[in-house]
Amino acid sequence: MKPLQRQAFFERLRAANPQPTTELKYRNTFQLLVAVILSAQATDKSVNLATAPLFKTIKTPEHLLAFGEPRLREAIARIGLFRTKAKNLMATARLLVTQYEGIVPSTRVALETLPGVGRKTANVVLNTAFGLPTIAVDTHIFRVANRTGLAPGKTPLDVELKLLKVVPKEFRHDAHHWLILHGRYICQARKPKCMQCVVMDLCAYGAHHV
Repeated sequence: MKPLQRQAFFERLRAANPQPTTELKYRNTFQLLVAVILSAQATDKSVNLATAPLFKTIKTPEHLLAFGEPRLREAIARIGLFRTKAKNLMATARLLVTQYEGIVPSTRVALETLPGVGRKTANVVLNTAFGLPTIAVDTHIFRVANRTGLAPGKTPLDVELKLLKVVPKEFRHDAHHWLILHGRYICQARKPKCMQCVVMDLCAYGAHHV
């Protein structure tokens, strides 16, 4: 995809959704961190169902520690890998209290020291909570970047670094959300909805599969 095509690509996504954001439900940065950790290999819908009652009482790391791991496991049992996630969340809460005064850190290096937080999770928190122009490459973004020709790559990191290089600066902060939502609802894995796609004519796949 050429630079003018990429410009048009994001101009159209912006026109369709001027203020994109995560579909995870949260009220503060700690709750966002919890939700993103839970969302690994799980749908946002399943995470929201679990966190809706949980977040009524758990608003800080201290609240989570007081809640306890057994109750947490029970509360998130509908989510995949819930035992590992519960263990990581409790360990993360302890670290936040003991090392960060209960505050979620705003740097990648610090975030990635927290159990259950890898590069993708850190990118989501940095982008959504702190407004940094990071791009967290999940399965949706990986598929869209490769299928459209926007930023082909063999690994999520390849795609992330390429996107950071080719996405025009004015779109970089919101690109993460636009691409996830586009992959979730339009450029779906099994059967992309090309006829509903606002960037079909710019897409390497769409131009040949309609």
